[in-house]
Amino acid sequence: LHFALSGFSITQAQQFHGILSQDLKMVLESTVICIDNSEFMRNGDFIPNRLQVQQDAVNLVCQSKTRSNPENNVGLITLSSGEVLVTLTTDSGKIMSKLHNVQPKGYLNFSVGVKIAHLCLKHRQGKNHKMRLIVFVGSPVTDDEKELVKLAKRLKKEKVNVDIVNFGQEADSTEKLSTFLNTINGKEGTSCHLVTVPAGTVLSDALLSSPIVMGEDGSVVPGLGSSDFEFGVDPTQDPELALALRVSMEEQRQRQEEESRQAATASMEEMGVTTPSDTPSAKPAEGGDEEALLERALQMSRNEGPAPRAMPDVTAMSEEEQIAYAMQLSMQSQGVAAGGSAEDVAMMESDDKDEGMPEEGDDYSDVINDPAFLQSVLENLPGVDPGSDAIRHAMDMLTQSQPDDDDDDDEDDDQAKDKDKEKK
Repeated sequence: LHFALSGFSITQAQQFHGILSQDLKMVLESTVICIDNSEFMRNGDFIPNRLQVQQDAVNLVCQSKTRSNPENNVGLITLSSGEVLVTLTTDSGKIMSKLHNVQPKGYLNFSVGVKIAHLCLKHRQGKNHKMRLIVFVGSPVTDDEKELVKLAKRLKKEKVNVDIVNFGQEADSTEKLSTFLNTINGKEGTSCHLVTVPAGTVLSDALLSSPIVMGEDGSVVPGLGSSDFEFGVDPTQDPELALALRVSMEEQRQRQEEESRQAATASMEEMGVTTPSDTPSAKPAEGGDEEALLERALQMSRNEGPAPRAMPDVTAMSEEEQIAYAMQLSMQSQGVAAGGSAEDVAMMESDDKDEGMPEEGDDYSDVINDPAFLQSVLENLPGVDPGSDAIRHAMDMLTQSQPDDDDDDDEDDDQAKDKDKEKK
C-alpha cells in the first residue's frame, strides 16, 4: 500500500525490496587478527620472509573486512607476547602502522594469544556484531591437543568464529589446528576455516580466493584483486572510469607513434635519404634547380665571361701526362701569385687574345722547353723525385720534341719567303 501510494510500480517495489534485503544481509562483524611474531618468521621460504608476506596478507584481510561493511571493526594482537597492538577500530591505517613496527621475538604461544583476543572481542562497542578471530600461524604449535580442544569448546559456547592461516610449518601444525577447528564447527558447522599455504606460494594471492576473504555468497569484496583487471580498475564496478582510461591510453599510444615517426623522418632527412612522403615534391624541386641554372647561364652570358674550363680526368692520364699537367698547374699558380687573383689572370689572358697575342701554350713554349727551368720546378714540387726514371723519361721526350718544333718553324719561314718573292 505504501509503495502504491508513493507511485511505485510493482517491479520497482520488488527491486527496492531486494536491495533493502541485500543491505540487511550485510554482516556486522568485529574481528581480531592474531599475528605470529616468533623467531620462525625470519625464515625466507616465503619471499622475502615470512614476516613480510604476513604483513601483506593482514593488509588484505583488513581491507576485505572494512570494505564489506563500513561499521566493521578490526583489532590486532601478537601471539608470542600477547600484546594488544590496536584495539577494535574502523581505521585500517592504524593497524598497518603498528603492523610494520612488529619485529620477530620469542616463540609462538597459541592458546594465550587466542584467549587475549577473545577478551578483546568481549569488550567490543557493537554488541550486535558477530565475533571472529583470524589467526596467522607460521611456527610449530607446541600447545597440548587437550588444551586446544578445551579452548575450542569455550569459543564455540561464546559463538566465536575462528579462521586460521597455516603457512611455513604446515607439516607440524596442521593436525592440531584441524582438531581445534573441527571442535568449534561441530558436525554441521562451516563458519570456521583452515587455509594451509605451502612454501613458494604468494600468501596474499592464496587468501584472495579463500573463504576468509571471499563473501558468504562466494563473491570477492569490491576493490580487492583489482590488479587482475586492466589499468587496475574493475569495469563492472566503474565502467566510465575504465573507458576513460582505455581512451586515454589509446591516445597516448597514437601520440608516441606519431612522435617516433617524425623523429625517424627527421633522421633520414639529415642522412640525405629520400622518404616516400617526399617523392611527390621531388618534381617541383627539380624545376626550381633548372630555373636557377638558367638564370646563372643568362647572367654569365650578359657578363660575357669565359666559360669555366673543364677539369681533365687525371686518372685517365699516363704518368708522363700527369707530370706535365702538374708542371702546368704549378706555372699557372706562379702566374697568379705574381699578377693577382685567378680572375685577374683570366681577364688578362682574354685581353691578350683580343689584341692578337699568341695563345697561352705559345707563351710558355720557350719556358717549357728549357731543361734548367723544368729541373728547378720539379725540385720545388712536393713529393716529386727529379732523379726517378719517370721524370728523366719525360724530360727526354720534351728535349727530343724541341728540334722537331724548330724544323717546323724553319719550314714556315721558308714558305713565307717564297710567297713574298712571288708577290714581288
